[in-house]
Amino acid sequence: MTRRTVALDGALSEYLLQIGLTETPVMRELREFTATHRQAKMQIAPEQGQFLGWLAQLTGVRRYLEIGVFTGYSTLAVAQAMQADGTAVACDITPAFTDIAREYWQRAGVADRIELRLQAALDTLDALLAEGQADSFDLALIDADKPNYRAYFEACLKLVRRGGVIAIDNVFLSGRAMAPQPQDPPGVHLIHAFNAELVRDPRVRLCVLPMGDGMTLATRL
Repeated sequence: MTRRTVALDGALSEYLLQIGLTETPVMRELREFTATHRQAKMQIAPEQGQFLGWLAQLTGVRRYLEIGVFTGYSTLAVAQAMQADGTAVACDITPAFTDIAREYWQRAGVADRIELRLQAALDTLDALLAEGQADSFDLALIDADKPNYRAYFEACLKLVRRGGVIAIDNVFLSGRAMAPQPQDPPGVHLIHAFNAELVRDPRVRLCVLPMGDGMTLATRL
């Protein structure tokens, strides 16, 4: 029995997808299209999309909040797995990315489940709270600009119901978050501090998954 997570080289990563990935044709097409994009590294790993969809179905998600959409793969994964009456609020600021997302959401038949709000995410989160939507979301994903992670998390703690889950992507930052160097961008230092604080936060129960670039799951207590 191994006492630590097995490192995934290229071959083992491919095997993981062979035995664990079940995408709809539209999801696969979107993932393959995004792989040709100049900023393709911004998309979550396919196994993360698989996991989020599985989690949404397992927990009966009806209200989903996403901060950082890019070309819409993670939004699509959850929207397809939600309850039939489920809805999602997706936050982004870049129409050039979200125009791609809209096209694939439409093709997948889930566009009517997704409300895209194109403005600074913190403004959208404040607006949701002002609209009386506190404690109304079952699942949230934070996958956007790293310097604002703490602010996004604090807002999600108000918007996600007790027992709901906040998923936080890129908590490893390719390993740089473990021991930031003086020359690293401020976001690396902020994620390092955020990770250290979150593990001691009494408001949540954590599980950190070594998936993709590291994903923390925080259940609101």
